[in-house]
Amino acid sequence: MPPLILDSHKLTWHQRRLASWLAGERIAPITIDCALTQACTYNCVYCYGKLQYNEGRALSRLVIFRFLDDCADIGVKAVSFVSDGESTCSPHLYDAILRGRANGLDMALGTNGFLLSDERLPDILPALTYLRFNITAADPDRYAEIHGCKVECFHKVVNTIRQAVAIKKQQHLDVTIGLQMVLMPHFHDQILPLAHLSRELGVDYLVIKHCSDDESGSLGVDYEAYGHCTGLLKEAEELSAQDYQVQAKWSKILSGGKRCYSRCYGPPFILQMSGTGLVAPCGMLFNDKYKKYHIGNISEKSFKEIWQSDRYWEVMDLIASENFDAQTMCGTLCLQHKVNEYLFEVKELDKALAKPSGPAPQHINFI
Repeated sequence: MPPLILDSHKLTWHQRRLASWLAGERIAPITIDCALTQACTYNCVYCYGKLQYNEGRALSRLVIFRFLDDCADIGVKAVSFVSDGESTCSPHLYDAILRGRANGLDMALGTNGFLLSDERLPDILPALTYLRFNITAADPDRYAEIHGCKVECFHKVVNTIRQAVAIKKQQHLDVTIGLQMVLMPHFHDQILPLAHLSRELGVDYLVIKHCSDDESGSLGVDYEAYGHCTGLLKEAEELSAQDYQVQAKWSKILSGGKRCYSRCYGPPFILQMSGTGLVAPCGMLFNDKYKKYHIGNISEKSFKEIWQSDRYWEVMDLIASENFDAQTMCGTLCLQHKVNEYLFEVKELDKALAKPSGPAPQHINFI
């Protein structure tokens, strides 16, 4: 199998888009991460979505389909349903996955899995590049405590994961099925149990990531305490096998929550959209208090019109200017972080564009 990159970026495999951007052209995003709703069935203690609230409206089937059609039309390559809501709460999720794939887009879903219909798995798995379950504990009681749900939810989700893995194997599908643990230091007791459970379930990978926080530290993430988890994380990675990978996102976990760049160049390549339909550069700027960075809403105007507008590019230019400091004016370690690190080196430090080396990785369009 091609390599599975879980702690870096894949931008170097998109040389043409990079060259266009460096030439000052208006480029379409390679990846868009979005949600179909802000609703969620859980109340996770680490949830950044609580900090992303913005006024909006429910996204209709018509609006969602128009958005996916526009993505294909302007040259977007991949759409992931993750962002600031649990997209399984939308009645249009399954049709949206199929519509996006029919349009030639790579499609992905990140979910807690509780509302994910086992009956619809045979329909959507062939259309997905990856299906990722967000699960932070292997013990049912700890699961309920961390995710803010009933203990019974754990058993339903584990069964759905088993069903998805079985269907993938039966149908010989290319879809990658993985689990993601959002690690806060005091969840350390679940690192090894979850690594063992993931292997037993037969998924392709378990990724263990940091917890993002806003610029005010609202979630209280103690980034220095991650250092005490390194031994357990390395032990978990040793459980990797030929068909199973455990990967800690070391570059962020050990960063101390700090950015090495001050300007934000990533959103033109990897854009985010809220479950309210709000288009903004990234999820950390969704909240209504960041309205100066809000671009438009796909319920009011087509995404293609929004992308073509002067407003879209004014905001992109603003966050890439000296009037925006990514180290102090937005939250920690965002979705665009690794892309931002690379682009800052290219743009500000005159580092030459890296050429891709080795075989192309999996999920190449989810940069």
